[in-house]
Amino acid sequence: MSALFAFKIVYGSNPILYIGLTILVFTLFWIFFNIFDELLFFSPILYFYLPDDAIVGFVFTNIIALLLGIVVSVNIYLIKNLKLKICKSLISGSFLGVITSACASCSSIGFIIISTFGGAGIVATAFLTNYQIPLRVLSIGIMIYALYAINKRITSSCIVDKNISKDEVNP
Repeated sequence: MSALFAFKIVYGSNPILYIGLTILVFTLFWIFFNIFDELLFFSPILYFYLPDDAIVGFVFTNIIALLLGIVVSVNIYLIKNLKLKICKSLISGSFLGVITSACASCSSIGFIIISTFGGAGIVATAFLTNYQIPLRVLSIGIMIYALYAINKRITSSCIVDKNISKDEVNP
C-alpha cells in the first residue's frame, strides 16, 4: 500500500514531467537493448524480428527497460525534492541492467571486447553469453530493491503523527 502511495506522490506532483520521463527512458533503452540483441534493424528498412529462442531475453529486456524508466524518474524526483545524493542502488541496478541486456557474443560488441582485451575479452564474452539470463534476473532484482529503497525514503519523509488532534493542527 505504501508503494502505491510513493508512486502517487511522485507521479502526482508533476505527472507530465515524470510520466514523460519514464516513457522517454523506457523507449530509449527498449531501442538500445533491441538493437544490441539484434532484434531491431534500421537498414535497409525499419524491421523488428523476434525469433522463438529470443522470447525470454526480450521479455527480460522489456522489464529492465520499464524498471529503468521508473527508477530514473523516481530518483530524479527524490534528488530534486529531498535534496539527496544519488542512490547507490540506482547506479548499480541501472549499470547492471544495461551491461547484461546486450548479448556480448551475439552482436558486434563481442568482437570489440575480444579485439580490445584479448584473452580477457574472450573470457568476458563467454561469461556474458553463459550467464546472460541470470544476470538479467539479478539486475531486475537490484532495480526492484532500488525502488523499495526509494519508496522507503519517500514514505519516511511523509510521516504523519496520528496522535495529534485537529485542534492542535488548526487552531
